[in-house]
Amino acid sequence: MYKILIVFSLFISLKLSAQANIKFTDLKHSFGKIKQHKPVTFLFVFKNEGSKPLIVENAMAGCGCTTPEYPKEPIGKGKDAKIKVTYNAEALGVFKKEVTVKFANHAEPVVLEIDGEVMK
Repeated sequence: MYKILIVFSLFISLKLSAQANIKFTDLKHSFGKIKQHKPVTFLFVFKNEGSKPLIVENAMAGCGCTTPEYPKEPIGKGKDAKIKVTYNAEALGVFKKEVTVKFANHAEPVVLEIDGEVMK
């Protein structure tokens, strides 16, 4: 029983350390006040700090007003990559949007956030 517990603990610690191999420069970006009908874009930069290539499975926005673009090719160890997030700025008022990024072999997705206020 003791050996099973040790193996299980080792498995959990390896699983958690595998999660820590993605380092984002920013997880949130505020555009401040922006003009209506003038889309705005921000590049979320991240680094693969792991020992294996990193694959972005998908990046999904919560609505059609926000469009994420992500690398389709694997990101090598020690390399940087970017996720481009564009907000269309059609609706007036304050906004707060999220983009959920799922990486292969990582249980928890990364949530990126943008906000601001669209003015006439």
